[in-house]
Amino acid sequence: MTDLHPVKQETFNTQESVNTDPKGFLRQVDTYKVTDFGLYMARGANHPRFGYLESWLLPELGLRANIFHFREGVNEQQDFYIDVAEIQVEDNVWTTRDLYVDLVSNVGQPVTVLDIDELAAATSAGLITADDAEKAIDATLNAVEGITRHGDDPMKWLRSKGIELTWADASSIELVPAE
Repeated sequence: MTDLHPVKQETFNTQESVNTDPKGFLRQVDTYKVTDFGLYMARGANHPRFGYLESWLLPELGLRANIFHFREGVNEQQDFYIDVAEIQVEDNVWTTRDLYVDLVSNVGQPVTVLDIDELAAATSAGLITADDAEKAIDATLNAVEGITRHGDDPMKWLRSKGIELTWADASSIELVPAE
């Protein structure tokens, strides 16, 4: 059974260098970078499993690509975690509405699609519209097809679309202590 929850919403205020997470906590952002295709964010995270987060918001694709920098002892096998989301931009504030579906990528291996059951349950419960569900499915299919056709490499697929994502050097990242 799926644990049904309302749509997670998040804001990214590039002018004030803050990110309001889905639980409403205001997070200080180390880096924002706006490009013609999206927004890059890097910030510390006091999460028990990871201590730093990098994200790219890609509105045209309806995707948020993430790298979680996990803490020592956390055995998580993923190169990229990709949220399917509706992304809006207005007056230096970016907002996301997470549309439930997630993709987990280990480069060179088939991408894993998660939480389609949550999407169906949220649609049935009226938490999102049928149009939102259709956008989520379209974004998911587009991403899975593109990643698959490019050797199971999301960055290679994005480069083929003229989207060059840059990430921090992992050795230079300092994890924020967990609370």
